[in-house]
Amino acid sequence: MTTTAVRPPCRDGEVMRERIEVASPRRGPAPAVPQEAAQVGELRRDAAARLVHWGLEDLVGEVMVIMSELLANALLHSGTELIVLDVRVRDGFLVVTVIDGMPGHATLRPAADDAESGRGLVLVESLAEACGGTWGVSRNGAETWCRLPVPTAERPRERPRSVRTVE
Repeated sequence: MTTTAVRPPCRDGEVMRERIEVASPRRGPAPAVPQEAAQVGELRRDAAARLVHWGLEDLVGEVMVIMSELLANALLHSGTELIVLDVRVRDGFLVVTVIDGMPGHATLRPAADDAESGRGLVLVESLAEACGGTWGVSRNGAETWCRLPVPTAERPRERPRSVRTVE
């Protein structure tokens, strides 16, 4: 006889809250410096380990992409000196929030076919929708967030069927 382990409900709480100090705030879009890119890589590895520790390994792949895209947007477009990554479980959702403290709104924009960037938020939106979640921006634009449902015995994880593309 085979038994399936039933995962207890994931409790609400902070998974991680980390800071990235921006070496030289930029005016307008500019590539991240290697030190900042390395910090994002370290945060991704740390977040993956913490998600597994919290029993949220089913969400690691999507969260890594979402974190990368939201952090990249903040690094490239905010002009801030400090970015905060907050990952927490709240009311049955894993909430990934990137806080740059700068007013202005991240918006979905179509990217040209030959563009090397500009598809990050479309990817975030597509992953969130495919997982049954949502994404958005705070009223003043200083925070961008994504909510993904936490899988439970009553609500098992649905694998994303597809991610829409921009035409």
